[in-house]
Amino acid sequence: MASILSRFQKLVSKNFQQTNAEFNKAIYNYIGNSIIWNPENDNTYIEKGYQYNTTIYSIVNLIAKTAATIPFQIYEIKSDNELKRYKAMTSGIANGSALHKAEVLRKHALEEVADTELHELLSRPNPAQSYNSWIQEIIAFGKLTGNRYIYGLKPDTGANKGKFKELYVLPSQKVEINSGGIFDPIKSYSLDYNGQYKMAAEDICHIKDFNPYYDGTGSHLYGMSPLKAGLRSLDTNNEAITTGAKYLQNQTARGVLMSDEGDINEVQAQQLKEKFRQNYQGSNSAGDIVITPKKLSWINFGMSASDLSLIEQYNASIKDLCNIYSVPAVLLNNTESSTYNNVIEAKKTLYQNAVIPELNKIKDELNRWLVPAYGDKLYIDFDYTSISEMQEEMDKVVGQMSQAWWLTPNEKRQAMSYGIESDNEKLNDFYIPMNLVPLQDEVISEDFKSVKVNYDELLDVKREVRRDVYTTETEASERAEAIGCQGVHSHDDNGNKIYMPCASHEDYIAIIGQDVKDEYIDKPVKPGSAVETGLKNKAKEHNEKVGDNKSKRTSYRTLQTVFNRGVGAYRNNPSSVRPSVTSEDQWAYARVNSFLYVLRNGKFRGGKHDTDLLPSGHPMSSKKSITKAESYNDYPQGATNNAKRMLEWREKYGRDVVKGGTEVGWKRANQLANRESISLDTVKRINSFLARHEDNAKISEEYRNEPYKDKGYVAYNLWGGKAMISWAKKISENAD
Repeated sequence: MASILSRFQKLVSKNFQQTNAEFNKAIYNYIGNSIIWNPENDNTYIEKGYQYNTTIYSIVNLIAKTAATIPFQIYEIKSDNELKRYKAMTSGIANGSALHKAEVLRKHALEEVADTELHELLSRPNPAQSYNSWIQEIIAFGKLTGNRYIYGLKPDTGANKGKFKELYVLPSQKVEINSGGIFDPIKSYSLDYNGQYKMAAEDICHIKDFNPYYDGTGSHLYGMSPLKAGLRSLDTNNEAITTGAKYLQNQTARGVLMSDEGDINEVQAQQLKEKFRQNYQGSNSAGDIVITPKKLSWINFGMSASDLSLIEQYNASIKDLCNIYSVPAVLLNNTESSTYNNVIEAKKTLYQNAVIPELNKIKDELNRWLVPAYGDKLYIDFDYTSISEMQEEMDKVVGQMSQAWWLTPNEKRQAMSYGIESDNEKLNDFYIPMNLVPLQDEVISEDFKSVKVNYDELLDVKREVRRDVYTTETEASERAEAIGCQGVHSHDDNGNKIYMPCASHEDYIAIIGQDVKDEYIDKPVKPGSAVETGLKNKAKEHNEKVGDNKSKRTSYRTLQTVFNRGVGAYRNNPSSVRPSVTSEDQWAYARVNSFLYVLRNGKFRGGKHDTDLLPSGHPMSSKKSITKAESYNDYPQGATNNAKRMLEWREKYGRDVVKGGTEVGWKRANQLANRESISLDTVKRINSFLARHEDNAKISEEYRNEPYKDKGYVAYNLWGGKAMISWAKKISENAD
């Protein structure tokens, strides 16, 4: 018995454990209740690294402080399957494109909640720490030792039993694992800090780095420090610093003193050497004046090959340490080859390879260990879209998103961090290209979900249909009265001025809708024909469903007009017709069914059409908007000048340099530069845009000498800039 106790007493000695590996294995595998020693728990990486080495100090702090700037969010899980897809998307390469696409998945998987107990706990983990310092401490210990220990303090009784009320980060180098043997590897944890403290395993969240060292003693249960792989580089770096310091402290000038008056004797030489060493040795005497009793000449030796080698080794060790931590060396105040572009790219690399993977590791463990006590459906996540350096990749995502028909406009907005427009239901609809959706062989059902909208043609005036284009204002004005609007507007058509009805193009599109593509075909319906019977039956059935609601009722004559427009679309715009449609009547019936759907539901499933035929009380009727239609051309001249200046910059420097603004923004600049009339809705959009981007009103300091490179400033002035703010706000508020 005494022998066994004696052995257990000796087990607490590291030296004994190192020299008795087989005995340790036996204890771990069969007896249990032993301490699994962590050979790295001797402050090696704390002292030799963080406390002694400036490179390690800078790297660890850079990662920790950068990670602390990313806010946490609390969500409620809506779909477990979608959450799996979201986690898979965010666990890979953390580039801007992937993160923004992941936002779409997060919308379906998670719903943000506020003011939960978790919010309160994480915002103030313990009385002595804020979230910022707490998360920095977790990350710093992890990067130094490979282990992160979070201790949760929770009451044993009462309403909050089982819920952690305080969270503390333990010093990783002071924590040991207590094993219960191979079948109970982590029984508890011990903290050796001003005494011995034992903590239950369930009260500790141990987040560890991968450790491949399986020696049979359970040491693999600890994480491996990154500095274990970089210990040689760390030692080289420290030695270089130490050697350099001693060199500066002890050095004299490197060279030979030679007498111009002949040889000096040994006694004189020794006296001169001692005097030189005493008076001129060390960094404090560097550059001092040397006074000698004889006329002497100095021959400089310069730096030796070993000195140069020391510098090379020092620089190489810094790069090695940066590589170990996935931190670009250019961020450690290395200005030798740094430029704005490669610093930005370096910051992206820091987030992608160091910061985000670290936070994902912490997030996963907190969701496993902490969250279940507060609700099975809660989820902790980090908002990576707040990273400004990742936002530059938004430009790449925009092009992809614009072609993504399987996403609603609001989903696209959310994916690109613009936020959703909850007040506009149309932005929650899907806009599906017709040639991608199969049709039934029968007459198209009224539930058919899409009418093709060609957004490029709606945004590009030069490709607009030529139906309502006139060479004189009089003709355009007469046409305006015929379709129910006022005024005319003009466009530049390859150097020729053309006129169109309505005060602005937006007003024209609002009244005509997609009918700009559809020539009316007067196709008389034969009495007693299948078409006449079908249309009359559809009108009767529809009116029976909607009752006496005048804003939803229709007539046979109205449906006949819709039908004839469908025939016109089939004949004059064949590109809009799906390949599976075999006749003009089939296509015309589809238009009628879509029109009836709009009447009943108050919204379009696809693009707008036949709005002029909807009753005046209907929410989508252009007749309603005609009375409210207003246009303005009295906006400030300064707004016009700002827009012109942006257009001139783009013409002068090229699109590859002047990158600010979207296609809509550049279209708006052309409107303002040409003093075109703009609708009330456009004024409101201008007001909203300028209010949201007020921070871009001033040129960024880094672009002071090249303002055309400031994307935010360019985009802001495309919409009129500061000169437009007061005017647009006044018009919008008066209208409201």
